[in-house]
Amino acid sequence: MTKQPHNVVLVDDHVLLRDALASYLDKYDEIKVSGVACNGEELLESLKQGPRPELIVLDLNMPKMDGYETAALLKARHPEIHVLVLTMYDSEIALIRLLQVGVRGFLKKDIHPGELRAAIIAIVENGYYYSHNATGKLASLFRKDAHNQNSIEKAMLSVTEIEFLRFASTDMTYKEIAGKMRITPRAIDGYRDALFDKLDVKSRVGLAIYAVKNGIVVF
Repeated sequence: MTKQPHNVVLVDDHVLLRDALASYLDKYDEIKVSGVACNGEELLESLKQGPRPELIVLDLNMPKMDGYETAALLKARHPEIHVLVLTMYDSEIALIRLLQVGVRGFLKKDIHPGELRAAIIAIVENGYYYSHNATGKLASLFRKDAHNQNSIEKAMLSVTEIEFLRFASTDMTYKEIAGKMRITPRAIDGYRDALFDKLDVKSRVGLAIYAVKNGIVVF
């Protein structure tokens, strides 16, 4: 009996890259690209209309609804669908956040295309796929030594801390940020000072640089 190909949907706002990946993956008998979408909103709407794929290859940086939010909604609404994320970021905080929203695997965008094929098959057939680099980064979080006492704590930012980092990376004043977050200016000062200590930075610029390097803020 001929084995049915794995049904895959690609989600990326870069049309050229997305279509190139679709053409590449369709060369393999084990994979069928059954649909594409430009962002998370378009993807979720398409899932209401037709058959659901086994796996979604999801870009992390997208307009309207980024990969984190999309993955979280997929986990809540369609837990049977596997999610593989393509990203430019492989910092510990990015990997932890992806695990928290139910992502089954993640790859950097500079990988060889053959690894994408291998990852798709591994996730659908075995449940997960993590590159050696990603596995090493996650394992390093649990190695406690004199230079790495708070690595796990730093990687585990709360939803409120992430929201504050995003606002702090704009030109809004702290008072305006307090209004947006519906908390007092004193509470904002508390978040700022706590993150200075937690992330080992000394200024608002340092917070913004950390947010950009770790994919919390994208441009």
